[in-house]
Amino acid sequence: MEELAKSYESGFAMALHSDIIVPYVHAFGTPEQKKEWLPKCASGEVISAIAMTEPGTGSDLANIKTSAVKDGDHYVINGAKTFISNGINCDMCIVVAKTDPNPDNAHRGISLFIVPATTPGFQRGKKLKKMGMASQDTSELFFEDCRVPASAMLGPEGSGFMALMNKLQQERLVVAIGAQAGAEQVLKDTIAYCKEREAFGRPISKFQNTRFKLAECATKVEVGRAFLDKLVAEHVAGKFLVKECSMAKMWQTEMAQEVIDTCLQFFGGYGYMLEYPVCRAFMDARVARIFAGTNEIMRIIVAKQMGL
Repeated sequence: MEELAKSYESGFAMALHSDIIVPYVHAFGTPEQKKEWLPKCASGEVISAIAMTEPGTGSDLANIKTSAVKDGDHYVINGAKTFISNGINCDMCIVVAKTDPNPDNAHRGISLFIVPATTPGFQRGKKLKKMGMASQDTSELFFEDCRVPASAMLGPEGSGFMALMNKLQQERLVVAIGAQAGAEQVLKDTIAYCKEREAFGRPISKFQNTRFKLAECATKVEVGRAFLDKLVAEHVAGKFLVKECSMAKMWQTEMAQEVIDTCLQFFGGYGYMLEYPVCRAFMDARVARIFAGTNEIMRIIVAKQMGL
């Protein structure tokens, strides 16, 4: 993930596939589901997506409207999803749907389904035009009487919300890793540029404003790296880090935006040109404060974990 970020690669959603979606199958799948999907996901034969967000529901997953109604030994899925990364290219999608419409069971009524993209009733909408990440496909998905066998359910019925909460820790850590590595690379490239670019007969790196601003950016990046490396080690060790990963997702993405914006300024007019990586990095970084749960939601989670 870090190497992709350092090469300004925002279109190849490898982390989404390998570190966010496939772990759901690995953690909650039956032996049959694992045998069917994991080898293909590992080889690249199958590209995966996860359909959570809906047109009227973003971070508030308990209020999704997509339904999955039991019909014999099948479920019939109906609903619409939006902002689905890998939506155009996916061969398999994990769909979040309500199996119990009772509003009193908002959390316990959510289930997950593994839906092959070839299933009748699985429809892709248009590829959405975004501010950044232009080469990465993000789309709408529609499910119209999409009939899947009961064996397509991922985990027990009604366990979907808890499964999402379980895996969102890693998803938010993944976002933080990309933000951290992106900020580090942009800063490195900006320092090199400032040493070469001259104004008034000397490199702009010799001006006090440049040196102070870059020193501030370097400090933020170093602090972020120390926190992130600690989290990665603790996450791999299996620690419960909902608060810390939410902090990292919030802080690292906002830090990255601040650092990249500061660095772009030193490129002057060239920083506004798409052919310069810093310009693309600026646009690509903006969505990190929105997806995987908005940073406002991260603040709510952190506050709750603090007992507030």
